[in-house]
Amino acid sequence: MRSARIALCALLVTGAVGLSPTTASASQSAPSAARGAFALSSTAFADGGVIPKVHECTSGGGSDPAKRNESPPLAWSGAPTAAKSYAIVMRDLDNASLIHWVIYDIPAATTSLPQNVDHEYRPSTPAGARQVYYRGSASLYGYQGPCSPSTVNTYEFVVHALDRASLTNLNSNSSTRTAAREIVAATVGSARITGES
Repeated sequence: MRSARIALCALLVTGAVGLSPTTASASQSAPSAARGAFALSSTAFADGGVIPKVHECTSGGGSDPAKRNESPPLAWSGAPTAAKSYAIVMRDLDNASLIHWVIYDIPAATTSLPQNVDHEYRPSTPAGARQVYYRGSASLYGYQGPCSPSTVNTYEFVVHALDRASLTNLNSNSSTRTAAREIVAATVGSARITGES
C-alpha cells in the first residue's frame, strides 16, 4: 500500500515538472508578442479619449476659434516587416462609417505624421504621400475633422501597412470609398485608435 502511494506521488511530481516548462514558455512568449504588436497612438488624445477641438471641422457652423480642422499627430510602431508603404483611413463610426480622411503612399521609413498635414493632394509632409479629396460638409483634399455638433461620435483612425510602395490605381479624382477598398486589398497588417468628439 505504502509503495503504491509513493509511486503515485512520484507520478504527480513528474507530471507537474513536465508541465512547468510549457507553462513558463507560454507566459514568457505572450509579453514579447505584445511588445512587437503593430500599434497606433496620438499625443493629442488617448485611445478612446476626447479629440481636442483644434482637430474638429470648421465647416459645421458656429464660430468657435478653437476649431481649426487640423489633423492630429499620429505615430505607429511594430509594423509588419513586409510593409512597403502606409495609409491612414479615418471614419465616423456613428455616421455610417463615413470616411473623413484618406492619406496613402506614406513611405515605409515613415513612422509618424505631424499635426496639421497640408490640405493638398500631395502634402509637403510626408514627402511622396497623397490624399483623397473629401466631398461632404467641406470640399478639400485630406483631413476633415469631426463634425457632429449635436452628438458625441466615435472616430476611428486606422494605419494600414501595405504590400506595395504606391497605390498606382488611385489618382486625384479617386473617391474615399475607392481608395479605402484599394487600401484594404493591399493591407498586410493594421492598427487602430478611436477618439470621441
